[in-house]
Amino acid sequence: MRKLLIIFGVMSFLIFIRPVLGLNSNTNTDNTEITLSAEQVAPEHRGEGVLEGAFNGIKQFYSYTGFANATSGHIIMIIIGLIFIYLGIKFDYEPLLLIPIGTGVMLGNIPFVAGNMTGIYETGSVFNYLYFGVVKGIYPPLIFLGIGAMTDFSSLIANPKLMLLGAAAQIGVFGTFLGALYLGFNLPEAGAIGIIGGADGPTAIFLSSKLANGINILPDGTTVKNLIGPIAIAAYSYMALVPVIQPPIMRLLVSKEDRKIRMKPPRAVSQKEKMLFPIIGLLLTTFISPSALPLLGMLFFGNLLKESGRTERLAETARTKLIDIVTILLGVTVGASTQADIFLNKDSLLIFGLGAISFVIATMGGLFFAKFMNLFLKGDDRINPLIGAAGVSAVPDSARVVHTEALKSDPHNYLLMHAMAPNVSGVIGSAVAAGIILSFLA
Repeated sequence: MRKLLIIFGVMSFLIFIRPVLGLNSNTNTDNTEITLSAEQVAPEHRGEGVLEGAFNGIKQFYSYTGFANATSGHIIMIIIGLIFIYLGIKFDYEPLLLIPIGTGVMLGNIPFVAGNMTGIYETGSVFNYLYFGVVKGIYPPLIFLGIGAMTDFSSLIANPKLMLLGAAAQIGVFGTFLGALYLGFNLPEAGAIGIIGGADGPTAIFLSSKLANGINILPDGTTVKNLIGPIAIAAYSYMALVPVIQPPIMRLLVSKEDRKIRMKPPRAVSQKEKMLFPIIGLLLTTFISPSALPLLGMLFFGNLLKESGRTERLAETARTKLIDIVTILLGVTVGASTQADIFLNKDSLLIFGLGAISFVIATMGGLFFAKFMNLFLKGDDRINPLIGAAGVSAVPDSARVVHTEALKSDPHNYLLMHAMAPNVSGVIGSAVAAGIILSFLA
């Protein structure tokens, strides 16, 4: 930490002394060259000319460095990137997401001279080509393919009523949508912001790439804002902070007695049921929400690869190599899209605030609906209200947090498998919600 502070101190020092040295990056340089023969230059002035030329060369070199073009915004964003990396390494908060995103934030905020095809928003740059997968919504369906290939839906198949908890948690999506409208965002932008409440990063990126991409033109002639970066960063940040945000809400809204409720073990699920589930789920959900076909189609296709028993090699590729590669590309490009001149504004702050509120509302919605369901359930059929918090689609972190909280109240109360049911249904629910929003607002 001390070394990092020293490095930033040196960088800041170089940035602030550049006006004293006459090394401002916006200094206009007269590139007109006057050619004189060696005979026309007096010998005593030749040495001065060489020194002046060398000094001008140093000034020109400096004008192309990051030190000359850095602003306070760049420094702030680089620090944010370092914080993301620190949280991922030190506290193990979604390191597979925060470390690539944090690195991308730093890469996107290294000061550069515009026009050299360096930045992510400069057409023809390497980052711009990689960012194509975000802007066109290519990466999120590939992520869903990997999620489907690694997810076991047995707990949901065994106890399908728990799917209602995943649906109830989507109240955060529509609550945030209304909040964004109230704060002055237009309909497509508010729809893209609202999906943060689902706590699903790929779905948030997919929807924002369709609705808040800085390209679409509204009926009144205005262009929607490019909110992909702030929305993605907010969604992934709150996914990573699930172990911090959800436990206080659980302890506040669920009594200690209710936290001790033990649920009966789920029934055994046959292989035939596992194979039929992705086919039935695909048809049912896509008929309800056709606009979510890229996400839901790949999710259930990945699960079919896993459960068919005939495509293990494809399933293994989808849940390991493919999803790892796409996660790297998605994290780095989303992070790099947060250039200081685009990211540091009032809209980003509002999005982060709305994201926090939406996550709280979603968690509360799941908890309250679990309590509501218990009004109609008796004996062993009662459910532990804590699993309602797993209705957000932060898989599997929410389920793990629920399990941990239950163990604190009763060391022998194992809720992980039960919590996975609303957790995976939350993934499906957020995708369906995204499709519904997209069908109305696209």
